[in-house]
This record gives sequence, structure tokens and C-alpha cells, in this order.
Amino acid sequence: MWDDSREALAPLRLESRERILDVGCGTGELSRVLATESGAEVVGCDADSRLLEAAGEHVPVVSGDACQLPFPDDTFDLVICQALLINLPEPTAAITEFARVSSNLVAAVEPNNAAVSIDSSVATEGDLERRARQAYLDGVETDIALGADARETFETAGLEELDTRQYDHVRTVEPPYNEGAVVAARRKATGAGLADDRETMLSGELTEREYDELRSEWRRMGRTVVEQMEAREYEREETVPFFVTVGRV
Repeated sequence: MWDDSREALAPLRLESRERILDVGCGTGELSRVLATESGAEVVGCDADSRLLEAAGEHVPVVSGDACQLPFPDDTFDLVICQALLINLPEPTAAITEFARVSSNLVAAVEPNNAAVSIDSSVATEGDLERRARQAYLDGVETDIALGADARETFETAGLEELDTRQYDHVRTVEPPYNEGAVVAARRKATGAGLADDRETMLSGELTEREYDELRSEWRRMGRTVVEQMEAREYEREETVPFFVTVGRV
């Protein structure tokens, strides 16, 4: 994600950091970037022990809950998370806890999943993605569009907002197709992706009949994607807006 857009991290002043905590570090993608760019001691923290195994190959890791971090006050001079707050029922509680263990800065790199855009060689894909995403947003219990408004969470937690910077993460699919793109196309053709999200989508305003109709159209679209891939004609560009919000304790 950060291969060509590390300028979005400039407000963190990584070169001046001594100890950094990456909360919800997952496999350590951001942790590795932080360690490379700063030269600081970077610690990864996550509640999933399986993800920590991968992250631990690059930085020291600790198992922990974002809202009950296993560190004393002021242990780090930067506490950061990426795509974590959108999955928490009480993001303000997490930011408050980040501030407790930070002596200086708190930062969040969060997407606005409601503003994702799709440009595809399959004419129906963009509209179907939009409809499916909206149905999911209506049914999910957390704010997965939080990115653009994370500053309000920081203010509620008592932090002074220093900077909010947008970074558009662009993901492309084009020939030659990698294994991930092929698997994604097959899942569209079978409707597997929508099946995984069925319960959440039906928790919102979508009816079962509307869901079945959407899934039927989705599978038809997926078959077209597969056909275009076989002809090496399929191209897709997805843009996900991320917001890097930085606050001072």
C-alpha cells in the first residue's frame, strides 16, 4: 500500500521518533514501513496470534486489545493504527487508550469505504459493486466509512488535531493476471463473496428478494469478468480513499 505514497505519512515526523506502537498491526505491513522510514523501535500489537506470527518476522510483537493496551502510560512517542477503527464499536475508547500510552502523537490511517470507486471494462461491475457496498454499509454495526471523519473521534478523545491528509490507494487488475485476481473473478462468478456477506446485508434495508436479484446479477457480471480474463481483455481500477489523521496528546 505504501510503496509509492509514503508522503502521506510526513505529518508523523518519523525521523524524530524513538518508540512507535502499531496497534492492530495484522501481518505487519505498516510496521515494516514505520521501521524502515524511522529507524525507531517499532512494536506491533494485535489480538490475533496468527497474524502476529507473520508480523513478528519483522518487528517485536505483543498480543493485546486496542482498548486495553498492555503498556504503562507514556511508553511510546507515536501510537498508530491502520484500518482498525472502522472495525471497532467504540473507536473513541481506542483513541483514548492510544493517548494514554503515547507521550506525543496518536495517528490513524483509516479508509472511507463509502467512497470507493470502481472503473471496470465490465460495464455493470461498478454499479453492482456500489449497490452491494451500500447494502453492506447499511447492515454493518461499525462505522466502516470513518476515515473522513476520524478527526471528530480524536477531538472527542481530547486530542489536538494537527493534520488530516487524504491518500487515494489505487488497486489495479490487468493482464497478466495474478492468482489473487483469478480467485476474485471466480468468487464473483459463483456469488461466493455476496454469500459471505448475506447476513450483514440483510440486517439493513435490503430484502431477501432484492438480495437474490442482486446476487443473480452479480454472478452474471462475474461470468463476464471470467470471459474477459480468458481473452486477456479484463481491466479494473479500484480507488479507496484513506485519511491519515494525526493528533497530539
